[in-house]
Amino acid sequence: MTDLSQFDPNGVGRTNMNVFGLPFSEEDARLVLLPVPWEVTVSCSAGTARAAEHIFKCSRQVDIFDPDFRDAWKQGYFMRESDKKILLKSDYLRKEAELYIDFISQGEEPLQNKFMCKSKKEINEGSVFLNNWVYEQSMELLNKGKLVGLVGGDHSTPLGYMKALAEKHGSFGILQIDAHADLRKSYEDFKYSHASIMYNALTELPAISKLVQVGVRDYCEEEWDYICQSNFRVATFLDKELKQRSFEGQTWKQVSDEIIQQLPEKVYISFDADGLDPKLCPNSGTPVPGGMEAEQALYLCRKILETGRKLIGFDLCETGVGENDWDANVSARLLFRLCGMLTASNS
Repeated sequence: MTDLSQFDPNGVGRTNMNVFGLPFSEEDARLVLLPVPWEVTVSCSAGTARAAEHIFKCSRQVDIFDPDFRDAWKQGYFMRESDKKILLKSDYLRKEAELYIDFISQGEEPLQNKFMCKSKKEINEGSVFLNNWVYEQSMELLNKGKLVGLVGGDHSTPLGYMKALAEKHGSFGILQIDAHADLRKSYEDFKYSHASIMYNALTELPAISKLVQVGVRDYCEEEWDYICQSNFRVATFLDKELKQRSFEGQTWKQVSDEIIQQLPEKVYISFDADGLDPKLCPNSGTPVPGGMEAEQALYLCRKILETGRKLIGFDLCETGVGENDWDANVSARLLFRLCGMLTASNS
């Protein structure tokens, strides 16, 4: 057990401590944060592969007092170091992907180019490798009795973790906070694209009984058809409709209650930073006008616990990396609150 008698929760976050300046080892921590430094398939701006490092740095400026979950941190939070081999693989394949995306965006046919065929094969195989790696890392931690939060990386990264949770918990639902539906069968010829995470999760993991999407405001016809034909397995609360309901006098509590009613007993939160207003995540890979305030999203997440539902895990993905680390600063605070919710829900 970690001795907290000499730890000052009101003091400055010390650089020789772990995430949020907390003095826990992985062995003693109740919750372990798994960084996944991967951004191979991002289709606009890159940088999120290194987001966990920036969030870790900014986390030391987060005050660890949360009146909603006052002593949750005392159960211990620990963030692993980003795996350098995974990052190097991501960097290599990202360069391949950039060439491939540029090639097809000019209307060229990749099947007629041996180099492009090879790149596509390597990228898709690399994504399978990443999914298996995340699954193994997640399952190892879950088997040790740890709670796990995944820190991306792009939004393709949590699939292996979702698979581990399905094996551990059985049926569960996902609350997805996101500007995008992420329901494409593939994107830019990449099967495990960041734009396909929810399609892959629903297709490969029958344990996911419900997907509830909030804040979506950028989606294609294929995705809309999938939602409409999902037999209510997918419930999508579009950002435009949420704004209209607010304009017409509905409270966020009323809307949140309706959203939560769609969720089953066990809930996983998939939090894409671009689900927020872009002023909070200006360097996210694919920012879209609109979105939620941070407290608005956190209110919704907190209300899930108040209904007696159990939070079984979360991911926080697509944090951008900019010159002043504003995105990481916002995400560090989101991360602390999500950690408190997950820990409190499993106490």
